[in-house]
Amino acid sequence: DGVTEVLAHRSDSLRDKFVEIPCSEDYDSHRRFEGCTPRRCGRGVSDAIITREEAERIRRIAERGLSLGGSDGGASILDLHSGALSLGKHFVNLYRYFGDKIHDIFTEEDFALYRDVRQRIQQRIAQVFGISSSSMYLTKPTFFSRMNSTEAKTTHDEYWHPHVDKVTYGSFDYTSLLYLSDYTQDFGGGRFVFLDADSNKTVEPRAGRVSFFTSGSENLHRVEKVHWGTRFAITISFTCNPEHGIGDPVL
Repeated sequence: DGVTEVLAHRSDSLRDKFVEIPCSEDYDSHRRFEGCTPRRCGRGVSDAIITREEAERIRRIAERGLSLGGSDGGASILDLHSGALSLGKHFVNLYRYFGDKIHDIFTEEDFALYRDVRQRIQQRIAQVFGISSSSMYLTKPTFFSRMNSTEAKTTHDEYWHPHVDKVTYGSFDYTSLLYLSDYTQDFGGGRFVFLDADSNKTVEPRAGRVSFFTSGSENLHRVEKVHWGTRFAITISFTCNPEHGIGDPVL
């Protein structure tokens, strides 16, 4: 992997750490939105947006939802917005598949906490990048992920390939990850790695830690394979284009 620097250790408790990097040209091939499209690019890590106790509550939402399905391979997703849930080698729509039983699984409080957490992350990103929070829109896919060491069965299970969010999804301008479990305590491997020309910069997951970054090629990244245990996280993504915006999930 060449030289690797740790941007955030699991044992660190970071109020705010931000590294500015030059923006790539990815944003030029998309419609620009004044006051939102990144002009300042970079990556940040904070352990001060979400508490560990809140992260545990959010993880329980993920565990309950994912217990209804789960991939045959090592990576399972649950998208509360679209209802997409990994099941075997495919996806089902959670809301159609389980119908009214969904009220036995999730509560209004779960969804209120989810909304609150999303808003706080959105506000912090806006603050750090000097944009207005109201000019950012939640976009898809925004989802829970559960990763373990089970061998991949389909390409959906291969989460470890390097990629650029803006190239992969188009609508993404700002990406965030909220970690819901602890590196070396709950799982081994599974670190988040920014692949820079000179070296790799890693973020070690810790429950309640938020990692956020501009979504262009300036932040090429990958996740290491999980070697043991289970890694939970939620990816929350934002766009500047209102046409690509989605609402918060409702029960």
